[in-house]
Amino acid sequence: MKNFKAKVLLTEDDENLGTLLKEYLTAKGFETDHAADGEAGYKLFKKNKYDICILDVMMPVKDGFSLAQDIRVLDAEMPIVFLTAKSLKDDVIEGFKLGADDYITKPFSMEELLFRIEAVLRRLKSASMQGQTEFKIGLYTFDSNKQTLVIGTKTNKLTTKETDLLQLLCEHKNNVLDRNYALKKIWIDDNYFNARSMDVYITKLRKHLKDDASVEILNIHGKGFKLLVQNA
Repeated sequence: MKNFKAKVLLTEDDENLGTLLKEYLTAKGFETDHAADGEAGYKLFKKNKYDICILDVMMPVKDGFSLAQDIRVLDAEMPIVFLTAKSLKDDVIEGFKLGADDYITKPFSMEELLFRIEAVLRRLKSASMQGQTEFKIGLYTFDSNKQTLVIGTKTNKLTTKETDLLQLLCEHKNNVLDRNYALKKIWIDDNYFNARSMDVYITKLRKHLKDDASVEILNIHGKGFKLLVQNA
């Protein structure tokens, strides 16, 4: 059975493009529903639960901006990406006034759309984790308030730096944590000595997490680190 990343509502009145986009997103692991006009899209939205909406601006029956307004009444937090053949400044401003999370002007590549969707979902996931203090990491339970990492009956007490670094890794779980971002967030300065210090703490965290083979911290060359959790 396919492991879907997220559920997408796609509204696009060009039948060929709509079908192509749906097939592409489905192949990339997104469960995708396609509607050919705004009214049909609105009916789908009321009926199903979605993680993100990709709305064409120029559509019959109900345009993308009107659909976005209706969606916002039902779910003020729903992420929305607009597709448009226009590149007029006023249209872009109108889109963002309606709370657009991103805006793509046609023609665009499939890869660009995929990148934009994944970036919006990552950003929202990271934001939703701000303030979260308890995380599941495979068989471990990490509590950043108590600074503890628990597996079974074993409890590891973490230092403040270990806690801060593990929390950032959890907020980016299965995605790359940028090295410079982590340095500036925790050590304030991304100089050579702080970078070496962070490497030491990464090694310490790997030791703390060694009792679950499904969990590992990877070095991503030239970028940073990834907390990889199988079956997360």
